Amino acid sequence: MPKPEIEFTPFEAVPHTPCDPPIEGLSEQILAHNDEDGTITRVLTFELGADTSPNGILRHEFWEEVFIFEGSFYDTHLQREFKAGDYATRPPGMPHGPWRSENGARMFEVRYMQPSASAPTDAR
Repeated sequence: MPKPEIEFTPFEAVPHTPCDPPIEGLSEQILAHNDEDGTITRVLTFELGADTSPNGILRHEFWEEVFIFEGSFYDTHLQREFKAGDYATRPPGMPHGPWRSENGARMFEVRYMQPSASAPTDAR
């Protein structure tokens, strides 16, 4: 089923669930999910001291767009801090992470598959 139609809803009503694979202090709130193509819109929350080092550097087969709207985290591979107001667009296969967040952070994220090159496009 495609992403559901949702009128404005209190964000606080969306439950926090563990991420996969689970990391202590890391949770997600799934705002919308399309079971047909795997598209997900979520908020990712790093609690104080969360550390994704056990996952190592990540690579995945989907596009990922991320906007940090609260807090900050430190990328241990790039040795660089990212903070509220920073964003990223990651194509499939782009290496990223791991991260540590001493003060906590929250990010808005959209994950999606890019249509194949042979798919028709709308030229509007």
